[in-house]
Amino acid sequence: MARLVHEGIIVVGAGLAGLTAALAAAPAKVLLLTGAPLNHGCSSAWAQGGMAAALAADDSPALHAADTVAAGAGLVDAAMAALLATEGPAAVRALAALGAPFDRTVDGGFAQSLEAAHGRARVARVKGDQAGRAIMEAVTTAALAAQHIQVRTAAPLRGLLQDATGRIRGVVAELDGRLTEIEARAVILATGGIGGLYAVTTTPAELRGEGLGLAALAGAVIADPEFVQFHPTAIDISRDPAPLATEALRGEGAVLVNGDGQRFMGGYHPAAELAPRDVVARAIHAERAAGRGAFLDAQAAVGERFPEEFPAVFTACLSGGIDPRIQPIPVAAACHYHMGGVATDADGRTCLPGLFAAGECASTGVHGANRLASNSLVEAAVFGARAGRAAAAEPVTTGPVRAIVAPGLPSAGLAELRQAMSRDAGVVRDAAGLGRLLGLIATLEARHGRSAALVAARFVAAGALARTESRGGHFRADASPARPPARTFVTLADVEAQALRYAAE
Repeated sequence: MARLVHEGIIVVGAGLAGLTAALAAAPAKVLLLTGAPLNHGCSSAWAQGGMAAALAADDSPALHAADTVAAGAGLVDAAMAALLATEGPAAVRALAALGAPFDRTVDGGFAQSLEAAHGRARVARVKGDQAGRAIMEAVTTAALAAQHIQVRTAAPLRGLLQDATGRIRGVVAELDGRLTEIEARAVILATGGIGGLYAVTTTPAELRGEGLGLAALAGAVIADPEFVQFHPTAIDISRDPAPLATEALRGEGAVLVNGDGQRFMGGYHPAAELAPRDVVARAIHAERAAGRGAFLDAQAAVGERFPEEFPAVFTACLSGGIDPRIQPIPVAAACHYHMGGVATDADGRTCLPGLFAAGECASTGVHGANRLASNSLVEAAVFGARAGRAAAAEPVTTGPVRAIVAPGLPSAGLAELRQAMSRDAGVVRDAAGLGRLLGLIATLEARHGRSAALVAARFVAAGALARTESRGGHFRADASPARPPARTFVTLADVEAQALRYAAE
């Protein structure tokens, strides 16, 4: 195996968290590795709603933090929510200064949308549904121009380097088709979520929890892995991944109807279409399971304004033979965001010295059991910057290291896993299905080795089996009474021991 030494830090992942971390690490040298071309293979570029931040005169960080805590079903770390809400406005303004073309009001302020579970219209947007792409273009341009950042694309993460003390000292990456050990003073994982582990997802299929899995193999603590958010309104046109109908459409007045054209959300929640995402996702799941179908009707709310105000949704619909100006959009709940991840502090530090995490692969506690709409991009920007600054201050260490490398999961095994994850660890779960899923994961591991994707899937399944209550995005059809709110913190040894106990019962 080839070996390189990088004098600064390594950032793995080129979404908003990774690029923000790389920029914030200056003047330390940064080697940024990504398996995909820039602005591909990351959820940030696909984000439609925008960035939630208290930018208006009638809003405040305290109100934003309170909405975040309320949405998280008792598990949000209040201090982290306050930090996010306090630093969020500056993060949005910093992105605007880099060239992100946020929509503006006539007086030059930020035009902001209302989204589900927000008490104020506080989502800064770009052309209705173009926020992620526009923000990523601005940040990518800045990163490529930065003298301290070296970008390597087509360089997927394959492993981590760890010394005898447990410190992470670099990565194993595939460079020019060859596994290469790269030593560095610190590593920031910004590898995204786990959507690619599900058969129905709105995220890039490349995101399969590899960062989480490799961190766990090195001994990192994983937090809240059972909490997966399912977006209610993936556009159901048989595409993988499924295009997204942004929540902003419901903020503009679009309604959910069944196949007979009847609105149904009022029967599930008093806030109807603006209920929390988990409630809306389960309602859509129930309507479809009952054979009534589910459709998002924006004909009256948006109509002829679709091409200008929501171009991404409009284009996606047309590609599937749907004209949303004159037709309701068929929708389904799809894996959208992972609230769990590698446990970190406010500066992205994990329990392993030298290893940091930011963005969706991290768990700061800010999302709790259910992420508040449009908090993901602002979290990536705020905590990505904090991780970049902290990692740049890590000391240089020397000595021997060992490589922790996980095998890949063949396409046939991955396809089998994805179907099982959507079926058994999806919108509605129960013990029988989760036990069946853990059995499949064990079978796939015996057949193909302990891949990072299978490790990540095991954490989701084991966490969901252990949490017998329903809470936030985690819903058990066989739920026991709710217990006092408590986050989940587990290691790989913990979940493997749990799986063995379950198999022996």
